Amino acid sequence: MDSSGEGVMGSKARGELALLLRIVDEAYEKKAWHGPNLRGSLRGVGAQEAAWRPGPDRHNIWELAVHAAYWKYAVWRRLNSVKRGSFPIEGSNYFRRSESPTEKAWRADLALLDEQHRRLRKTIENLSAKRLPEKTRGSKVSNEAILCGIAAHDVYHAGQIQLVKRLFRDRDRSPRSGRA
Repeated sequence: MDSSGEGVMGSKARGELALLLRIVDEAYEKKAWHGPNLRGSLRGVGAQEAAWRPGPDRHNIWELAVHAAYWKYAVWRRLNSVKRGSFPIEGSNYFRRSESPTEKAWRADLALLDEQHRRLRKTIENLSAKRLPEKTRGSKVSNEAILCGIAAHDVYHAGQIQLVKRLFRDRDRSPRSGRA
């Protein structure tokens, strides 16, 4: 038994939960060795840049940010057994944003992303380590896998955002633009 009376396995599970929380934090906003995390990739992006599409039918930075907020919500919802439909924006997965972007609307969606992260983080902090191997109703994977997945999801989209930012910032210097 450890000092909490839970035994070695309880202590190990709590350590795994702490590690998952650290991974989720690094993927979103804490300093990480891999480079920009999701929040870092969005730093300094304004509404015009966020709304720019790298090509027809391609997602823009704004849509990627709201998509990430939605999946943080989806993981929170699964962990808390909440029915679908409580996300603040109607729809699911990818959300088309205004073709007439404003800084106010962009900042509101960034605040939504932060809010969804904070809410998910609080759930993880309060999650019983015994629930890590469990599968939520309707899920094929464990809670532990879902938490690893949401962190990987943040890092994946951070990379996409970095690429779209580069394309946006280099678009006037391309040989095709005649302004190289």
